Amino acid sequence: MRFFTYFLIFLAFFDLFAQLPVISPLAASFGASTFVTGFAVGIYSLANIGGNMISGILADRKGPYRVLLIGLLLTAGSLFLYQLIIGPYSLLAVRFLHGLSAGLIIPAAFTYAANRTGTEARGRNGAVAGAFIGLAAIAGPAFSAVTAARTSVPFVMSITGFALLAAGAAAFFVLKRGTAHRKPPSEEAAAELAAAISPGLLLSYAGAFFLMFSQGVIAYMLPLRAIGLGFGTETGGLLLSVFGLAAIAVFALPVNRIFDIAPPVYTMAGGLVIMASSLFALSTAESLAALYSTMAAYGIGFAFLFPSINSLLIDATSASARGKSYGLFYACFSIGVVAGSSITGALGLSADSSFVLCGILLLMLALSGLLMNTRRLLPHKKG
Repeated sequence: MRFFTYFLIFLAFFDLFAQLPVISPLAASFGASTFVTGFAVGIYSLANIGGNMISGILADRKGPYRVLLIGLLLTAGSLFLYQLIIGPYSLLAVRFLHGLSAGLIIPAAFTYAANRTGTEARGRNGAVAGAFIGLAAIAGPAFSAVTAARTSVPFVMSITGFALLAAGAAAFFVLKRGTAHRKPPSEEAAAELAAAISPGLLLSYAGAFFLMFSQGVIAYMLPLRAIGLGFGTETGGLLLSVFGLAAIAVFALPVNRIFDIAPPVYTMAGGLVIMASSLFALSTAESLAALYSTMAAYGIGFAFLFPSINSLLIDATSASARGKSYGLFYACFSIGVVAGSSITGALGLSADSSFVLCGILLLMLALSGLLMNTRRLLPHKKG
């Protein structure tokens, strides 16, 4: 059952990453303006944030099983709607529905997995989930780019839709129909207020935001950096693949046991320092070998950070409020990736300056986490 939950997480992120190479060309094929093309890409993320929040609230009220099942089926339906697009504005409508429905899946899946496994293995389980996300990040864009070139973008979306539909049908039989953990209204309100201001939870959210902030900066600036050094346009994609492979190696190897042994604030700080150092190195790297080794190091830092912030969230929440927490957690993911590219673009920063700025922000977050731990503001493990 645990593996099946990870497989559902893989499919959800596969759907996300498979869109990346094909949405802009699809919008252009309908004659969309540059603004509408950009909006077609961004409206998915905006709707996804709403879906994350709705998923978290409903997961706590109705149980994550129902929300996960509904999210899989609705997302499959939204993917089939790409066949009906006739112009730029119908594309925007479908993108909004796709983002909203897809936002239901991931918080519910992680809530289901966290509530079904003990806290003693929460770090290692987060690492395994991260490995599946890394696989999706590599397989999704490659699949959609190759398949769309031979067929069409709506056909690619339909294949993913059939996969999610089949997964939803399987989930109905495989997953256990858990019930929500309800408390009396007064106790529930008090618990939600305490969770909302928990330092551990706020640190987890900040980690999620800046993790994806750095991803947004890299996605925007790394190809420009590679081209500026005289390398081909394909180099940026290959560098991102190296980052993904390095992260998967850490997630999957026995070293992932460290996430259940060491306090998550320490592995989080370590990951942030490695990522920051890699970003500083990217700003000065001149050779292709230096770029590849730096991105491999960044992937290792990423692999230390993701399970750590997941563990911080689990340690700071009870099962009765974990759905909303994961909803906010993945909303921070969506906001972070948009903010990373948008803020550096709005400031008119070069690739080198963007890497340095992002590295400084990551170091500041690492220091903040360590200070919070020193002052005993962070929670210990709990059941």
